Amino acid sequence: MINTTTDVAIPADARAGKYLSFTLRGESYGIPVLKIREIIRFTRITPLPQVPDFIRGVINLRGKIIPVVDLRLRFNLGTAEVTERTCIIVAQFTRAGTGTLHLGLIVDGVDEVLNIGGEDIEDTPEFGGKLETAYLFGMAKVKSRVIALVDIDRVVNGDTLATTATS
Repeated sequence: MINTTTDVAIPADARAGKYLSFTLRGESYGIPVLKIREIIRFTRITPLPQVPDFIRGVINLRGKIIPVVDLRLRFNLGTAEVTERTCIIVAQFTRAGTGTLHLGLIVDGVDEVLNIGGEDIEDTPEFGGKLETAYLFGMAKVKSRVIALVDIDRVVNGDTLATTATS
């Protein structure tokens, strides 16, 4: 896979490891387990003014303010009702110059932890047009399904969360 930030290929073996699988609109996605801090029930989110729609606001998690992103909206999958399975994955992401920050990700549900080998991960296909695949760093073949592997460091790019995440 080509990392568009540095234009360096990431070998499949470097992508191998344990992933937390979750669902959005019935499709499976995965995040490296090492990026996950915890999983919490959906809770009240304090909205913020003048932020993109996919940034739902912030939560107070044991005294720490955590920005929350709705992954459905970020991936242009529309909205969904909150159910008993809806949860927030608290993950860490890296920002140049700022270091490691925490981010809440709203997902439809969490499934399982998968051990995915490098031979089961392929590069994200190029679809052309305006289909955004920059948030993905590969596609994993697990049993009879395909899991899109999410690059959490790219879910929020630019300065979108700079002020919120450092609060």
